[in-house]
Amino acid sequence: MTILCVRFQLPPTREAALPELLGLLEEFTPVVEALPPDRALADLRGAERYFKRDAVELASVIRVRALALHGVDCAIGAGPGPMLARMALKDARPGVTRSVPEGTVADFLAGRPVAALPGVGAATARTLCEYGLDTLGRVATAPLSTLQRLVGAKAGRELHEKANGVDRGRVVPNGVSRSLAAERPFTRDELDPDRHRRALLSAGEELGSRLRALDKVCRTLTLTVRYADRTATTRSRTLGEPTAHSAALTRAAYGMYEALGLQRARVRSVSLRAEGLDPAEQASHQLTFDPTDDKLRRIEEAADRARARFGPLAVLPGALAA
Repeated sequence: MTILCVRFQLPPTREAALPELLGLLEEFTPVVEALPPDRALADLRGAERYFKRDAVELASVIRVRALALHGVDCAIGAGPGPMLARMALKDARPGVTRSVPEGTVADFLAGRPVAALPGVGAATARTLCEYGLDTLGRVATAPLSTLQRLVGAKAGRELHEKANGVDRGRVVPNGVSRSLAAERPFTRDELDPDRHRRALLSAGEELGSRLRALDKVCRTLTLTVRYADRTATTRSRTLGEPTAHSAALTRAAYGMYEALGLQRARVRSVSLRAEGLDPAEQASHQLTFDPTDDKLRRIEEAADRARARFGPLAVLPGALAA
């Protein structure tokens, strides 16, 4: 096991701490790939030789340092490659390292649903399940030619390799992409879609207000829905034009939420992340000649002035949609 996938338990209000936590990982290895908002991959090949400790032991040291220096706990997955480390992380909990030693890869993958494999979307999983290939163990033993007929030549080959534990991914060092996030946790697991939408409305208004305060616009919006069983679904959408307009952000969030087709899902929290930030002065705005849109923008300007003078609670969440 040479790859760690680390998820830092960062609340949205502390998202700026991610670069510092990445610096902590870089004390062990220079090969660190940021996965905003709260994750990172670290290749410990050289660190294992240098520190004379395996990846699981180094993961324990990383966790202790994150707690001691930053007050942040973390969950860690360890595996021979990035794909297996990411999958192991799904089984990890704060304070726990879930490891997948090389000799146990087949057993680790065998009983998992085919949709658990990174890169397998809902349509591909549905096609495979229709032919009885509902677990990775069954996909691994299926003839390559069968998989290629079902999902295509290239996709079939990649699927066959991944199901057999062949992980050709690598950790690519990068920097933290500039972004802003707004999360809305529920006091209890929430079933009501109307409450989900109100939470998205509130998050969209917050993101828009923060972007405008920074004179920024975003090109991409990401929605994350976390469920009662600690799993999560993430969707991203590239906006038609870079914007800091709360109504546009909220419409995009609603669109991604509706596309999930949630049926009585027990939702623990929803969050929105604005990514690909650019200076507002460099962004162009397509004129719509829509008086309603112009009115909303004037209301936003007035609300922003009220927040600047009286604080962030001067305008109640959802008031702009009234």
